[in-house]
Amino acid sequence: MSNNKKRKKTFNYKKYAVRIVLFLVVILVFVSGWLYLYLAGFNNSAVKLSSSLSSDDVKIQSDSKSSNILVMGVDIGTTGSTNANDPKRTDTMILVHYNAVDKKVSLISIPRDTLAVVNDRNQKINAAHAIGGVDYAVAAVEKLVGVKIDYYAKINYKGFDELIDAIGGVDINVTRKMDYDDPTQDLSIHFEKGLVHMDGKKAEEFFRWRKNSDGSGLANGDLGRIENQHIFIAKVMEKVKSPFIIFKIPSVLTAVKNAIETNMDANEILKFGFIFATIDNDKLSMETLNGVEKYVNGVSYVVYDEDLNKEVISELSDNKAPIVNKSKLKIKVINGTQKTGLAKDFSTYLTEKGYNEAKTETGEATSKSKITVYNGSKDMKADLQTDFKIDNIEFLSSSNKSFDIVVTLGDDHELMH
Repeated sequence: MSNNKKRKKTFNYKKYAVRIVLFLVVILVFVSGWLYLYLAGFNNSAVKLSSSLSSDDVKIQSDSKSSNILVMGVDIGTTGSTNANDPKRTDTMILVHYNAVDKKVSLISIPRDTLAVVNDRNQKINAAHAIGGVDYAVAAVEKLVGVKIDYYAKINYKGFDELIDAIGGVDINVTRKMDYDDPTQDLSIHFEKGLVHMDGKKAEEFFRWRKNSDGSGLANGDLGRIENQHIFIAKVMEKVKSPFIIFKIPSVLTAVKNAIETNMDANEILKFGFIFATIDNDKLSMETLNGVEKYVNGVSYVVYDEDLNKEVISELSDNKAPIVNKSKLKIKVINGTQKTGLAKDFSTYLTEKGYNEAKTETGEATSKSKITVYNGSKDMKADLQTDFKIDNIEFLSSSNKSFDIVVTLGDDHELMH
């Protein structure tokens, strides 16, 4: 009798477990379906993109599974206007490239004063959206860089504030006093130096600041503001990757739907959302499109310079040339030791590796060898470490017109021959 009861009890447990599993599956299917339908509503008012580039105009080729996304943050337009069609400039433009080959994401910020041709007239690129909406903004970037844009995502500052509030804000180390008021933009920014926890409104202020009311501020204006934005984006990415973000997903989804207009469908939103939420730091890069400040017909612009952007633009291509072009690098080798002939010996070694003969000289004494790379891509690092046999490598954004690479040999370096 007792054995029969035991068998009956075991059977009931299994049946109960099966019911729980089925219930969870039904819930998962229901939630997945609801999420899909919810995300599908994101592009109800989206603009359908048709590239302004012909096949001959596309300078940068990418793998068919890779994607280019133009992210735009638009300003408030005319203060007090309730017209949804009130012209709005893009206060922020970031071209995002997802490399499906290397599983890398590159974020390239475009300075808002960059010279662009819109309707056959010179304009600052941030005016393109105000003149012709998303189509004009996308076309301006496509023509500037020579890359086809597949998707766009547009966010206004009200939505930006809601999104940052939804993730619980971010902590930013403010490195200088910020004190600026602009009633025309309903903008008031006041921060002291130090660590500041920023909710959506404060984050917007930090994101937009570039100078104080007295004229002091960032020496390089909008470029310095972009550096602050990159710091901020890194903090947001860090917050999104936290396991605790799962509890904020409902409020994040609500904020995103209110904040963002995009032409992505639900599958694409889920795909890129997952990529950004799980990407490793070494697979994410943030750069700024380089240009030269010039006056054109009395108006100050940042003029795009193709030569200054070779490394930046290479991030948009999946079919890259060899990372290190040995025949084009100009190299200087400095002997920072008392070992006679060390620099000349190293120059000879480099020519045997296929590099051009390096200029050699004697410099200040140093204990550790170092490579300094000017305006080079960090993707070069592994190749340089292998060829140069030096692990200590520094990449500088400042230019050196005489040399691309400067090698300083220290006491830790021995003759190669």
